[in-house]
Amino acid sequence: MADEYFMLVCDDVPHDVVLTDPGVRVMDVVQVVRRLTGLSLWRSKVLTTQSPTVILAGVPQEDAVAAVSALRDVGAQAGAREQPEPGFLKH
Repeated sequence: MADEYFMLVCDDVPHDVVLTDPGVRVMDVVQVVRRLTGLSLWRSKVLTTQSPTVILAGVPQEDAVAAVSALRDVGAQAGAREQPEPGFLKH
């Protein structure tokens, strides 16, 4: 019997939140990253300074849009993108 893979049809495709540039208010961005991720202050700062980086992975679209908005409000450049389709689903 051949292996078959099925993708469940969902209302919401998972999104990633990507921080591309923290801007000049780095510590404000670090605080937002800390609030969004639940990471320690030190880890949030490391994550922020390693941009471009994925801040949140696999979140619903509404959460991704809210996170991007919070990051942009403090001067960062960020965006949300749909997670790519798994390789085994591509034809």
